[in-house]
Amino acid sequence: MSKITERMFRKEDPTVYQDKDSHLIRSLTTKDFLALGVGTIVSTSIFTLPGVVAAEHSGPAVALSFVAAGIVAALVAFAYAEMSAAMPFAGSAYSWIHVVFGEFWGWIAGWALLAEYFIAVAFVASGLSANFQGLIGTIGLKLPASLSAASTGSNGGLIDITAVIAVLIVAALLSRGASSTARVENTLVVLKVLAIIVFIIVGLTAIHVQNYVPFIPHYRVNPDGSAFGGWQGIYAGVSEIFLAYIGFDSIAANSAEAKNPQKTMPRGILGSLLIAVVLFVTVSLVLVGMFSYTKYANNAEPVGWALRESGHGTVAAIVQAIAVVGMFTALIGMMLAGSRLIYSFGRDGLLPKWLGKLTNNLPNRALIVLTIIGVILGSVFPFAFLAQLISAGTLIAFMFVSLGVYALRPREGKDIPMPSFKMPLYPILPALGFLGALAVFWGLDIQAKTYAFGWFVLGAIIYFAYGIRHSNAGREDK
Repeated sequence: MSKITERMFRKEDPTVYQDKDSHLIRSLTTKDFLALGVGTIVSTSIFTLPGVVAAEHSGPAVALSFVAAGIVAALVAFAYAEMSAAMPFAGSAYSWIHVVFGEFWGWIAGWALLAEYFIAVAFVASGLSANFQGLIGTIGLKLPASLSAASTGSNGGLIDITAVIAVLIVAALLSRGASSTARVENTLVVLKVLAIIVFIIVGLTAIHVQNYVPFIPHYRVNPDGSAFGGWQGIYAGVSEIFLAYIGFDSIAANSAEAKNPQKTMPRGILGSLLIAVVLFVTVSLVLVGMFSYTKYANNAEPVGWALRESGHGTVAAIVQAIAVVGMFTALIGMMLAGSRLIYSFGRDGLLPKWLGKLTNNLPNRALIVLTIIGVILGSVFPFAFLAQLISAGTLIAFMFVSLGVYALRPREGKDIPMPSFKMPLYPILPALGFLGALAVFWGLDIQAKTYAFGWFVLGAIIYFAYGIRHSNAGREDK
């Protein structure tokens, strides 16, 4: 038992990761990380979440929900910025926590993030497919039912062929390397941000001030038991919205491929989050100003609907088309980060070691596994019931990273390099980051927490049945 405990809590030597990840090509700049972060964070959610949350929870105060979620995300992002500057390793939270707290806690943090990437790849691919089918539907085109939905869907579908093709296209792009992918990502992100700005400019001409009154509606309980209105509704909106902000982990996961990570990582993480918060809040305010928030109930495309109802059908079509393209940026970010996390598990022997082998200095074996799982989840299975597991798993990883700053500081300048960026107001902000993430996690519904518990039980089984027995930790042949 003592040997098992020793292996579970043994902290990895950071120089081991530094050596193993040295074969990855350092080609990404601050501009690339800004595009990666904005592309992943500002995904399809900016075209849907503001209307959905306004109708279900916050009313016009949906902007406050986005601000509150952004503040919590920013607290964690400061911790991420310091961690990634001090330890620019593939695998982000998994690798960091392995170094500062030990193997078992690193596995738990990494396993939490793995849920995010597996499910997020599937969700983004399916969302891209749904929007693409809606777009071609406006010109009279329609895919056969057997190729347009999951096999357990209500329309007799067998496979979502659009989701399959989308994942395969991104996988092929990523297999060519991060620098090639970054050029495509940068272009698509600029295009997407321009579309959002167009919506904001056009939407401002259709705002009716009375739609903001009352800004915070009176509190009541929704039929499903969730909160609407008051500060309770704003809080309920935060838990649903937070999913939109978790994309900055995708930046940190690629820190081993950053040029001058001491500077590029903090700038990329904090800069992309700031841009995302500004865009989300602005879109929210414009959307609820155009029409009463009640109009967005059960509306799958509130932005497009608002534009069409305001007499801007052409602009709506353009925005929807770019929304489809924009989903590729989120898919790129999720698959890029997810493949690096799986590579990290294989690198350390916690999953089969062939996953940690590089092909032309790229983790393409890990990418293949992520692609296969993404295709299966995104094209065959109904997985809506797993939606909040993404937030639940990531929030747990965020709590680990926030607390990890306390273990990191005493080692900076010793066995871990002194980072050029440090989390401000230490030791207060790490505690606030932890408490903020915990508060958002507490706001998730019981189903999400139950599924998260099941996911971690599965992770513990895999760790004790395979990982701890095959781990490289403590071996001389690392």
